[in-house]
Amino acid sequence: MNGILEAISKLFLDLGASIALPILITLFGVALGEKLPRAFRAGVMIGIGFIGIGLIIGLLFGQVGPAAEGLARRFSVDLSIVDVGWPASAAIAFGAKVGAVIIPVCLLLNVLLLLLGLTKTFDIDLWNYWHFAFIGGLVASITDSYAKGIATACIAMVLTLALADWAAPRIQAHYHYPDISFPHGTSAPYALLAFPLNWVFDRIPGFKSLKADPDSIQKRFGIFGESMMLGLGIGVLLGIAGFGLDDPRADIIKILGLGINLAAVMLLLPRMVSILMEGLIPISESARNFVQKRFPGRKFYIGLDSAIVIGQPAVIATSLILVPVTLLTAIVLAPLGNKVLPLVDLATIPFIVALMVPIFGGNIIRAVVGGAIAIGAGLFIATAIGPTLTSVAVESGFKNDTGGTISSLVDGANPMTGLFYWLSNVGGWIGIAALGVISLAFALWVKIKVKSTVSA
Repeated sequence: MNGILEAISKLFLDLGASIALPILITLFGVALGEKLPRAFRAGVMIGIGFIGIGLIIGLLFGQVGPAAEGLARRFSVDLSIVDVGWPASAAIAFGAKVGAVIIPVCLLLNVLLLLLGLTKTFDIDLWNYWHFAFIGGLVASITDSYAKGIATACIAMVLTLALADWAAPRIQAHYHYPDISFPHGTSAPYALLAFPLNWVFDRIPGFKSLKADPDSIQKRFGIFGESMMLGLGIGVLLGIAGFGLDDPRADIIKILGLGINLAAVMLLLPRMVSILMEGLIPISESARNFVQKRFPGRKFYIGLDSAIVIGQPAVIATSLILVPVTLLTAIVLAPLGNKVLPLVDLATIPFIVALMVPIFGGNIIRAVVGGAIAIGAGLFIATAIGPTLTSVAVESGFKNDTGGTISSLVDGANPMTGLFYWLSNVGGWIGIAALGVISLAFALWVKIKVKSTVSA
């Protein structure tokens, strides 16, 4: 049985999101009553959208990576733990023993929670179940218990679904995506952090009145406030900081190249997302009709990858500004104990802030400050779990070309990873049980809160 489950997980890992999701979307659409040709077309469009997003994210890292390394070299700090990025983290997660059963187990758990009414979200983004496998793999390693790893992965999903339900109304209203939630293991926990941060920002004189959403910026600065112009400016400034002007001719070419490429990212990423959304709309409509006919009075959300919203102008502008800010934060925090050099996952900062931005009302200044605080705290988590992550990587067959300790921003710096890692390490089964009770209580609270809000 375990061999079959392992084969299923390995298949999804090998296929990747751009292939696995079109197949799943097609099957899901047919199951909802959609005609096969329309469901198949929707699946293919979604796959194309993911490929386009992947290409743009690859372009982003290819451009900011050299500038980031150049900026890091200018400071003499001991950042010995290398950020190997989310692709390596996902491979480690599914390569670990726990990863073999996470997809089928968590899918069944999601269905059970839907039937019990403890979640509104049906998470069809099976590829991103690796986030639960990642946490489960870490816990299984530090506790030397396969059962504890599986239990922790399941609890992580319960909590993530509850967070997705809780944040959904605010996020749907901001992005205008009805009946969609984002149970993304990277993004959802940061939405929770954004609420208290926004409360604090609202009480800071002067800061609370700053208007820095994309529309306000464009009204004030005209064409220079457009998203692609923001990308150009951010790219030039990052280039100057990263490349300097030691060799004026060569460095100016690099700086201008970085600027125009980041302008391209700002312009093209939203268009790739619009392709993905074109495929999603008919499936979303079918799901809404299916629920209304068979479950009158109940409301379900389709759980999707937060890649759908990373092309929003406020999200990508925040992310580009956070690239140098994250590097400088890592350097400043080095004397306090940070050992992680952010590198590969600098390109995935959009996933970290994607659900924070709506909580901040699209305000780029708030999102940058909030994102810097969240990532700064996360660097200490990534430092703490580095040795364990490296050990799990070796066990899963990951080739560690760095030769030293590795970690990541996604999901190594994630507050949920830190919480599960610490409680399971300190409390064993008691800590894991406490996490389970807290997660179920939170899910029940969200259910009651949302129901009372609708009734009002």
